[in-house]
This record gives sequence, structure tokens and C-alpha cells, in this order.
Amino acid sequence: MSDHLMTTYARLPVTFEKGAGAILQDTNGKSYLDAVSGIAVCSLGHAHPAVAEAICEQSHQLIHTSNLYNVANQQKLSDRLTELSGMDRAFFCNSGAEANETALKIAKKFGHQKGIDNPAVIVMENSFHGRTMATLSATGNAKVHEGFTPLVEGFVRVPYDNVEAVKQHSDNANIVAILVEPVQGEGGVHVPKAGYLTELKAICEQNDWLLMLDEIQTGIGRTGKWFAFQHESVTPDVLTLAKALGNGVPIGCCLAKGKAADVLVPGNHGTTFGGNPLACAAGLAVLNIMEMHNYIPHVAKKGQTLLERFREELKDQSSVIEIRGKGYMIGIQLDRPCGELVTKALENGLLINVTRGDTVRLLPPFVMDTEQKEQLITQLTQLIREFLAT
Repeated sequence: MSDHLMTTYARLPVTFEKGAGAILQDTNGKSYLDAVSGIAVCSLGHAHPAVAEAICEQSHQLIHTSNLYNVANQQKLSDRLTELSGMDRAFFCNSGAEANETALKIAKKFGHQKGIDNPAVIVMENSFHGRTMATLSATGNAKVHEGFTPLVEGFVRVPYDNVEAVKQHSDNANIVAILVEPVQGEGGVHVPKAGYLTELKAICEQNDWLLMLDEIQTGIGRTGKWFAFQHESVTPDVLTLAKALGNGVPIGCCLAKGKAADVLVPGNHGTTFGGNPLACAAGLAVLNIMEMHNYIPHVAKKGQTLLERFREELKDQSSVIEIRGKGYMIGIQLDRPCGELVTKALENGLLINVTRGDTVRLLPPFVMDTEQKEQLITQLTQLIREFLAT
């Protein structure tokens, strides 16, 4: 361990050296089954040959020029993403937080164009949108706010999956948008009731607000659709993506439609590295592989099977409060803090994550085969049983 790194992470005592598919190998040669995917990033697994080839080929041609000039791969990727999502325009950046910053700037300027001096955005309790000052302020977790006040103003917080709570702010003349995750990931894999996004969209249309969906974690197939909003008959005004779009290469994207699409003009926003030829080559490769191997229906079907298997295996455990999820996004909530399960799983060659203190979060790569899924179910349920028995 280096003494020169800032202590921003409580890192686990392991260093990975290489990977293939759903398996990672550490510097001592020990193998691990990865059920975290780099926090929903490496959906196509580690060192995917087609992604690696695309990165290698592009790196020999051109890595970076800046957005002072046209970038062919960026234009191609924007075409593909708008076609898949039904959106109109794309802005490329380097991360999910940056994509959400872009969305919030669109909302602010949209409000000012309407003559609103102090535009405000409705956000949800228990949400997570990033760690920049604006996205941290939008996040509904008091713990991440500690030490960083005063927060950015202009956010109105309401309970998640509560349409009536949103309607109560319809007479607030400062509201210009709603920012919401279709499934709360960091918040514990909370899936809202069917029709939630449709109802939010209706409220937005009635009040001339923007519906802005944070699909940093749910986007690019994670829930069994290209985008989680496609589980309902609704299209957002703004959509943010990152994580799985590059399968490990840093890339983010803010997509906009209709009245939100042309809000930002030259001088309003920018990025040095965003959407460079290398990052967009990775993004194009990811979309090509997803389509070629038909991963979307695979994730929908196999994810439901995983969810049902965990429910069946743990149904006799009264300390398991709920097992919930959508696609390859599963949360197992216990009645007590369970962070130590991460270390126990690591010792047993399994990579899992615990979020909100009491929820085991699983974000398996789409390439995990049948035998590996059985290993995940067997190992994890045994670990949970042993933990709850102590």
C-alpha cells in the first residue's frame, strides 16, 4: 500500500492483477468470482476481447483531440444512443457525476429561460447522484453531506416511490425538474411500484417540469432493458448514463429530448476529455457486443431466475427482511448491519458489496455462466446463513 494516496477509500486487502469474464485473479494467483462488476461497470466481464481490440485499435490511430473539433466516434455513439433511447441529443463526459452535473445545469438554465430566479429540482430521499458539490447536494444521504456544508441550494427532497409527495409541490413556482433513479442502487436496490415513472412524467407535463432520470447504474441493460425507463411507456426529458457504457473505460453521457435538448449552447458547458475517440470507441464496442449476443433478454430472464433462487434459498431466514431487484441488480436486506460479509466473501473467493449498511448488493456481469451463477447462489446463501447464526 502506498502512503501517498489520499485516504478516501477503506480498501479491501487485495490487489487484482488480471481478469477474464466473471473471474478476477489477485497478485498471489488466487481467483475470485466477481458479483460486483466494478460497481455495475464491467457488465461484459473483465478483459473482453472485443472491447480490448477496439481500445487497442483506436489507441494506435488517435486517442484525443479535444472538443474543439469534430470527433467521428462521438458522433457515431450519439447516433446509436439516441436511436436506442428515443432521445434527441447527447453530451459526453467522463463519469456519472459529470453526467448528472450536466443534467442539473440543463434544469437550472431551463428555469432561468422561464424567468425563474431560483430554479429548484425535486430529488428523492435515499438517493445517490455523485460526489461533486451539486450531485452530493442532490443526494439523499445525510452521511455524505457531513463536512461539506453549506450544500448547493435549490433541491426539494421527497420520499422515493411516493407520487403524492411530489404532487404536493405542484404549487411551488420555483420547481423546474424532478431528478430520480428508476431503481435506487446505492440506496439499497429499491425498485418502485409499477407506473411510478409514468406518473412522475404526467406531473412534469402538467407543470412544465423536466423529468430527469439518473440511469448511471441501471442503464445499458442492467435491469433487462437497454434503459430502466423502458419498462414503462415513458420517455424522460433528460437521461444520464455512465458505468457500463465503457465497460471500464471512463465515459459518461447526458442525453436530452425535446425542450431540454437545446438548452445548453456554446459557452454554457464543456469538457476536455469527454467523448474523446478512445472512450467512444469503447462505448461503440460495448453496444455492438450487447446487440450481437442479445444480452438484454438474457439479463431479464436470468436476473429473474437469480432473484427467485435467492428468495427460495433464504425463505426460512426470518432475519432476511427482503430480497428485491430487477435484472442483474439484486439487493438482499438483513435485519442488522452486515458489512463484515464483504470480507468473509472475499476470503472465500467471492466479491460482493454491502450498501446502506444492511443490504448485500449484487451486480453480476452479464457473461457469468450457469455454473458460476450456481456458485454465487451456493456460496452467498451459506455465508449469510452462517452470519445470521452467530
